[in-house]
Amino acid sequence: MEIMNNKVTAVKFVQWDVNPLQSLSSSKVYLLRAKLNSGKKMTREEKNWLCEKVNSNTYFRTAVPLGGWRFDFLDVLKKYIVNQYGHWSEYFAPDKTSLRAYLYGRINQIVEV
Repeated sequence: MEIMNNKVTAVKFVQWDVNPLQSLSSSKVYLLRAKLNSGKKMTREEKNWLCEKVNSNTYFRTAVPLGGWRFDFLDVLKKYIVNQYGHWSEYFAPDKTSLRAYLYGRINQIVEV
């Protein structure tokens, strides 16, 4: 676990040895988490990227895994349920715009939970 500005940057989620977190300091996910920890806002591109990464990984619902480390973004994500093709699905996203950019096809309704 690494703490930056009294906020957790990432937590190791595997039992085996992994590279130190500092080796990931140039990765997009690390830089985004550090930016958010310092109180800065995300750009539209970063929101769209985060929505895609959170909803397409199979490990976590509100985090992005990288190299055995878990970068959690629950503090900037909202939960939405989406009605599409006759059924409801649950997603996490920074906002509705990024969720619409991630989803394909006709969306009947998006509700923030």
